[in-house]
Formats: sequence, structure tokens, C-alpha cells
Amino acid sequence: MTRITACVFDAYGTLFDVSAAARALAAEPGREGFAAVWQQVAADWRAKQLEYSWLRAVTGDYCDFWQLTEDGLDWALARAGLADAGLRAALLDLYWHLAAYPEVPAVLARLKAAGLTCAILSNGSPRMLDAAVASAGIAPHLDAVLSVADVGTFKPDARVYDLVGARLGTARDAVLFVSSNGWDVCSAAAYGFRTLWVNRAGLPVDRLPGQPDHVAADLTAVPALLEI
Repeated sequence: MTRITACVFDAYGTLFDVSAAARALAAEPGREGFAAVWQQVAADWRAKQLEYSWLRAVTGDYCDFWQLTEDGLDWALARAGLADAGLRAALLDLYWHLAAYPEVPAVLARLKAAGLTCAILSNGSPRMLDAAVASAGIAPHLDAVLSVADVGTFKPDARVYDLVGARLGTARDAVLFVSSNGWDVCSAAAYGFRTLWVNRAGLPVDRLPGQPDHVAADLTAVPALLEI
């Protein structure tokens, strides 16, 4: 087998905790009403954000991922019956400062120390990704941050995965692609990447043409998988 020389990570849900904004706001004093529904809101927000990306990829109606983030939140708040402009603004502001999962900095540092190329490949816009990377303090561990903005569509379009070879010069089978999204991993596997599904929620494998090469509960499995 070709030796892995690059680890490419999805961003939201893989490196960055997409529920962090809603969780943090729910913990604030005076937010008892939101605290009762924040988990539903966070789940709906993420689900609609992704659903809208797929629909826009199919229709060719591309827009900045921040627009999808706003639209997804608006749907989630409407479903929960929360017509609160201040709440909406606070959630969106927190989304610019999402926390990384606890294991992320140490895992990335270990990969870099072992000489691997490390990159992000995300639906996020460049400004969103720059903010998240800075907030998490992981910029020193990354060689590239790749955004779908460069091709004007969303995952799982193959043109998005093409960015890895074009920017990193790495053969498909020398890439370990890591994502918490089952559909993303399956699509990347069908594309030709070696894959690890970070299955944080313990979900079944998606019934899609590609299948993950490896499955783990979090990112601590990556160094062990690569034997470093």
C-alpha cells in the first residue's frame, strides 16, 4: 500500500465542535428558555446547514457557507418557536469562535512532528475557516486550509476533493481523509482517498458506493492508525 503522506481533515464536526455555540449560550444566566431546547436547535441547525449545501450543489445555486449557516439557524429557531433577534445574533457571533475538540491540538502536533502534511478541506468559506483556526490556535499545525469557495460548489462534488491534489500535489491513495460526516467519508473513499470516519455519535455506516477504511470514536485514533 502507498504510504500516507498527508492527513486532510474536514472542519465542522471533525475538528470544531458545531454544538459549542448553542451549548455555551444555553449555559448563560437568563437563558433558561433556550437551555430547554438548545440541543434540538443545535441538531436542526447543523442538519439544515448540510441539507442546504447538498441542495445548492445539485441545483448549481452556490453561495457563501455563511449564508447556509444563517439560513440553517433561522429554520432551527423557527421550528423551536424562538423569534428572538438577540438570541440569533448571539449564536451567530459564537459560531465565529467555535471550540476545537479537546484532542485536536495534540493530534495535529503529533502528525506534524512525524513529518506528515496536515490540511483542512471544508465547505466553510475562507473567512469562517480562518476565524475557527485562529480561535482554536491550530494554525501552526496546518500546511493548508482548503475551501470549496475555490471551485464554487459543495461536497461531495469531486471538484472539491480535487483541491487536495491540486494544492498539495499528493496522490489520492497517499491521503488519509478524516471526517465526522459519514456521507463525506464514503464520498471521499469512492473518490480514491484512504479514509477514517470519526463516528462521534455511534451511527451506522451510510449506504453509499464508497465505504470508510477505518472507523473511530475520536481523532486520537489517527496517530495509532499511522503507527507514529
